[in-house]
Formats: sequence, structure tokens, C-alpha cells
Amino acid sequence: MTSTPPTQHDLWNGPAGDAWVQAQSLLDGMFAGFVPVLADPIATAPDAHVLDVGCGTGAVCLAIADQLGAEGRCSGVDISAPMIEVARKRAHAAGKSIDFTVADAEQYTFAPHSLDRIVSRFGVMFFNDPVRAFANLHRALRSGGSLHAIAWRSPADNPFMTTAERTAAPLLTLPARAEGGPGQFAFADAEKVRSLLHDSGWNDIEIAPLDVSCSIAADQLPTYVSLLGPVGQALRAADLAPADRARILQTVVDAFAPFVRGDRVVFNAACWDIQAM
Repeated sequence: MTSTPPTQHDLWNGPAGDAWVQAQSLLDGMFAGFVPVLADPIATAPDAHVLDVGCGTGAVCLAIADQLGAEGRCSGVDISAPMIEVARKRAHAAGKSIDFTVADAEQYTFAPHSLDRIVSRFGVMFFNDPVRAFANLHRALRSGGSLHAIAWRSPADNPFMTTAERTAAPLLTLPARAEGGPGQFAFADAEKVRSLLHDSGWNDIEIAPLDVSCSIAADQLPTYVSLLGPVGQALRAADLAPADRARILQTVVDAFAPFVRGDRVVFNAACWDIQAM
């Protein structure tokens, strides 16, 4: 008998959300190279109202807020209450006025024609119904407004992101990736993404490869493996003796040797840069 996979709400308000909160500093450093891609263009329209979809713990929102003028406004929406709590604390500590909302952007009622720009770093691949979600976001956009999102290309293009899973597969029972469903690589097919955007009312769709060099400290690898992704989820759920858990973790960590450069782990993040109006 197979178990029912958790809903996106349960996942991101449970183990996945908690893991991303614990790994916030690690992930901010790992994905720092994507922040200017989304935030720097805001400087040309400092009075804009910008929404970050799937804003997580707030790194992109904080960078956007730095680019905005006195009349500008930054908002973030995420389904994960634990991550939004961290984002609010970070904004308060930085003295930034950012509106954070715990909600599913697919269903949330945004004020019509209230946004100048919608951005997302790895947030749009998790919609249950992408056409409905993008149509909902498009209704919130003012005339002339734009979408700028970043999503992962295929697993084959991202060997770093699949190393832990491939190595642990003989050693652990891993949660299955939903074929065609929401998840990290749901937008791997650029033409599928183009069709989704077209069907939800977007125009001037441009999808281009985006490759960003990412890194973490080598001594952060055990934290990365034990907290994040299918392997982190499986390690938390498995009933293992401490010695067996340590052995599996070390086996997976050792598999990242091809990416180690001195005291850093370096990899290429192969993504799509998605823009539309």
C-alpha cells in the first residue's frame, strides 16, 4: 500500500518548511548569485510595486527593497508560515517595510491591477494548477507590468542537485518525485512553460537559459544533505540506528567529491530565465 504524498501546504508548513528555515543562511549563500538577476532591474523603476512569489525567508525581497524609492513597495507571498515568520523578522531587523503574506498564490485574491512587477526565484514550479496560478497573477498586474521568474532546467542539466538522491537510492526509501506534478524540475521543459504562460494570458514570453555558479563551504555538506531534498526528508523519517544514519550520510556526502574545490563545493545551477508581460 502506497502512502499519499503530502500536499504542498502540508509539506511547506511541515518538514520542508522547517528544513528551509534551519538552512536559511546556507541557502542564502548558495543562491546569492540569483538575487541580483531579479533585484537589480528594479532600480530602473524605483517607485514600482513588486511582488515576490514563493518568497521563502525573504532574501530576494530584502534586496528588492534596497532598490526601491520612497514610493516603491515590496510584497512577498509564500505558502509556508515558518518561512514567512523568518522573513518578517529579517525585514524588521533590517528596517525594511515589506508586506509578507502566508497564502497560496494560486488561490489568493490579489488586488486587481495593483502590481508593476512579479518576480520569483524557484517558487513557480510548485503550483498544483500552473495555468490557474499564472492567470491569477496576471489579473493582479497593471497594464505594462511584467513577470520575471527563475526555474530549474532538467535533472540531467543539474547533476549536483540529483547527486544525493542518486547515491542514497540503494540505501534509503526515498519519496517519489511526482511525474508532471509540482516540484523542483516541474518547469524543465521550456516549451511547456511557454504554453502554460500563453494559456494563462501572458504575452511577449521569453525563456532563455540562465547558468549561475553556486557554492557552499565544504563543511556545510552534511547539513545540506541531512536537511534538504528527498534525502533529507528520508533521513528524518527513517527509523535508523545512529551508526547506520551516520554511515549513510557520510556515503552521500562523499559522493559530492567531484564538486569540491578546496574548502568550497562549487556547482553550476542550470535554470530558465522566464520573462513575460
